[in-house]
Amino acid sequence: MPKVIVTAQVHDPKKWEAGFRTHGKLFRKYTLHSPINFSIAGNEVTICMEPENLTSFKQEMESQATAEAMAFDGVKRETVKTFVLDKEMKL
Repeated sequence: MPKVIVTAQVHDPKKWEAGFRTHGKLFRKYTLHSPINFSIAGNEVTICMEPENLTSFKQEMESQATAEAMAFDGVKRETVKTFVLDKEMKL
């Protein structure tokens, strides 16, 4: 199952987190397998998710509902970067 990292800048980290925590219904559409992990450093947020279906995940990330949620939360949409971790190194 792939892991996906999403980074973005936000206008107000506290407002972002409060809004982010209300989007459970939307996140279920992302086909996520495990809890969402995230961190906030200044005005930069980093989110780690494990979608079961990467195609569905990408479609939902581009949906109007996601755009509206990001706008509501104060995400600077032009700063959003998505990384699919598709390589692994075993120790």
